[in-house]
Amino acid sequence: MTTTPFAPGARIEVRDAEWMVRTCTPTERDGYMIKAVGVSDFVRDEDAVFFTGIDTVKQLRPEDTELVADTTPAFAKSRLFLESVLRRTPLPRTEHGLALADRFLLDPLTYQQRPAELALRGLRPRILLADVVGLGKTLEIGLILAELIRRGRGERICVVTPQQVLEQFQHELWTRFAIPLVRLDSVGIERIQRDIPAGRNPFLYYKRIIISVDTLKNQGKYGQHLENMHWDAVVIDESHNLINEGSLRNRLARTLAPRTDALLLASATPHNGNAESFAQLISLLDPAAIANPKDYSAEQIRHLYIRRTKNSREVRDQIGGRWPDRGPSVPIRCAANAKEERIFQELTEVWLADPDNSPAGGRDRHLFPYTLLKAFLSSHKALASTAGRRLDNATDPREIDALVTLRKLAEDIGDDESTKRRTLIDQLRQIGVGRGRATRAVVFSESIPTLEWLAETVPGELGLTADQVRLMHGGCSDQRQQEIVEEFSLSDSKVRLLFTGDVASEGVNLHRQCHHLIHYDLPWSLIRIEQRNGRIDRYGQEHPPQFRALILTSAVEGAKDDTTVAEKLLKREEEAHRNLGTAEPVTGEFNAKKEEDRLIQALLDGKTVEQSLDETPPANPLAALFETVANEQVIEDPPRARVPTLFRDTEAFVREALRTVAPDLRIDDDGAMLAFEPPPDLVHRLSALPASYLRRHRITERMKVTFDRDLARRKLDEARRTKTMWPDIAYLSDLHPMVEWLVDKVQIQLVRQQAPVITVARPMDPTFLIQGIYSNALGQPTVVEWMAVTGLPGNPQIRDMTEVLAETRVGPDMINTLRRPDVDGLRELIVPAVNAARAHLDRRRDEYAERVTAPLREHRDRVRRWEQQTLDGLGDDRHAQRRRREVGDTVAEQERLLQSLETTGEPLLRILAVLEGDA
Repeated sequence: MTTTPFAPGARIEVRDAEWMVRTCTPTERDGYMIKAVGVSDFVRDEDAVFFTGIDTVKQLRPEDTELVADTTPAFAKSRLFLESVLRRTPLPRTEHGLALADRFLLDPLTYQQRPAELALRGLRPRILLADVVGLGKTLEIGLILAELIRRGRGERICVVTPQQVLEQFQHELWTRFAIPLVRLDSVGIERIQRDIPAGRNPFLYYKRIIISVDTLKNQGKYGQHLENMHWDAVVIDESHNLINEGSLRNRLARTLAPRTDALLLASATPHNGNAESFAQLISLLDPAAIANPKDYSAEQIRHLYIRRTKNSREVRDQIGGRWPDRGPSVPIRCAANAKEERIFQELTEVWLADPDNSPAGGRDRHLFPYTLLKAFLSSHKALASTAGRRLDNATDPREIDALVTLRKLAEDIGDDESTKRRTLIDQLRQIGVGRGRATRAVVFSESIPTLEWLAETVPGELGLTADQVRLMHGGCSDQRQQEIVEEFSLSDSKVRLLFTGDVASEGVNLHRQCHHLIHYDLPWSLIRIEQRNGRIDRYGQEHPPQFRALILTSAVEGAKDDTTVAEKLLKREEEAHRNLGTAEPVTGEFNAKKEEDRLIQALLDGKTVEQSLDETPPANPLAALFETVANEQVIEDPPRARVPTLFRDTEAFVREALRTVAPDLRIDDDGAMLAFEPPPDLVHRLSALPASYLRRHRITERMKVTFDRDLARRKLDEARRTKTMWPDIAYLSDLHPMVEWLVDKVQIQLVRQQAPVITVARPMDPTFLIQGIYSNALGQPTVVEWMAVTGLPGNPQIRDMTEVLAETRVGPDMINTLRRPDVDGLRELIVPAVNAARAHLDRRRDEYAERVTAPLREHRDRVRRWEQQTLDGLGDDRHAQRRRREVGDTVAEQERLLQSLETTGEPLLRILAVLEGDA
């Protein structure tokens, strides 16, 4: 037991505020240094450091509790206070069940709850969510964050996403879970920096933020601030982009990973087929998981990731008819005209016939002809652009002449002479895209010149105006990309046609109002085709997704047209999706660039694409590893947490809290919706939400909330038919700022260290309701007991507090007769009540000990095995010495972590209320 005067978990009063001690260590000159976290209203969750030689520090003892009468009808003030304490007390680390799984605005799908189950089961919530495209990884992340918030381990959250999905992610977490995140896009972060003093850390300004990886990776601008931050939870979406060691994204991840408790990585394509690269990603989650990055098994990292496809049994059984099967991928053949055939002939005879004798020079002389071919299969505009860029740096006369010829042939083709463009217009008309029509379509191309040309020339042919067409590619700003995605998702938006590149193939939702997708050109990668298709083929789609691909054909002998590669990939991706649920295992490459390079090499070797695809994929342990996880059969539902409560549900608590602590608030209540003018302190809690949303719906003037899921869903659907995706009525989940506001309002009704006396309508001995908590060095509860102490003073008995409250019918039907309680007599029982509770809590600590220490012991043993396996066989060269130092640092860091998670210090005991019988 610690010998410091203020043990971890102790409550102290400093500077007229209440704090909980995290650590207390002696200093040379200033007494003890106390690191604490705020508990009382104005300092809640704020970190602070005090020195006993400077500050006056008073320990709050439960023996000093003042008992007071409750004069409110039905003892509402006391009941609400008890409920607020129950809600504010984090669940202990030993509680691995889900507490809030069915409290949000989403379908209760067990497979989406599995990642939260896995995260809570671990020593720390650090996992890779690797479900394939469309299964709902954002919802899975929301469920995990919600559980962490309920456990007091989700105050500081940082979500890092690609720039084009910032608002989409922020929108989902607010409308589904009522978790507000401040969006720090390029404009938002500049605004915050204008509002705070120069040099101050912008990430301290708000506790929960969402920011793009492209903004945050600027180490020179934000590195120092990030190094001085510690997060409760960090989420990194599309985390496969972190793999390249030495890249800015990789350095960002390595800055964030050690500075957070929870780390959630998400990616539908989590590895590139390289075991060492994937081990690098896993090391962000657990640096002591893999001893040999070249050789490891599923068993070593099973606790760190989860992977399912649409064909996984649990997913298939639960989705049922709520996600329509996709339609066929239809190849639309377009026969090249005479001018296009001349280009095919030039490419075939000059550039591709003899790779060793092509005009291309330099190291890429074999590959560049295929770059030209792919550009032309996109469009003559793309070919002219590619040839022009190459000409700028070409020096060999033969290459220059060949490029000039090719560019001239491409520039000779007029807009109306493009066969694929003409076919695209015909296909869009068949789909129903045009003037006065509601149908929408998205057109993908790999080439920006192609996209810009199509966006300029196609809409007029369909009778579409400029405001009905949008163009999005990597050259658009983050703000513009978000605006375009939002516009395309609104049902009352005028936009009918979206031209986009593969910037939209990762993470972007395009399925809300669209189920038609056309590949103007196809990437030579099954993974990339699958990612594109996943933009409209995803959970929440209401119509069978329809896919078409334009296939340019040539009659030139030996020409490599779209039937050579693209058409075959289109068919193979469809087969893989139907049979396997994902296209990744087909080539065994797991990386779009590697897939394309392999296909090109096969063509250079004289093979067909079929021969390349039909070859046995290279043996890859990652393929077997991920297949094992996807095919595991899960039978039992995730466990549920025991969450004590006095109220039937959150709605009952909110309604009574409003009547009791906000009686002057004028509320319009029609039974389904509450509408009122929010007070300034509630408005402040909403400041994290987009200003445009607050302004459009005038939230700060008239706030509308509901507990009715059906109404909330209807309003969310209606919002997609307006100028904003954000509904004017918010669903009141347990995490909503309004619920948290009411909990705080209830808690400050009682003066510090007061406990109310409740008179129950039955004879009974005085019963003290006492909260008991043991914590670890981080201030996280490891043992939580809710005790009802009776039989005082001579024969104390301990029962479960919530059971006693239920038996004595403490609830809204109580009658407060305003009988004055025997405060003097009850005061004499405080000390024996506290002593009995302390003795019981000590016994419970011993009973909890194995549950607390077992996972720590297992992790410590695993770290020791990892250390031994890693060091075995290391030589004495400089590399080996550096590796030994790295291993030693990792082991030391893991040991510090384990020590911080052990139960330590004195218990916190708090008298919450006293039940007195009505004799």
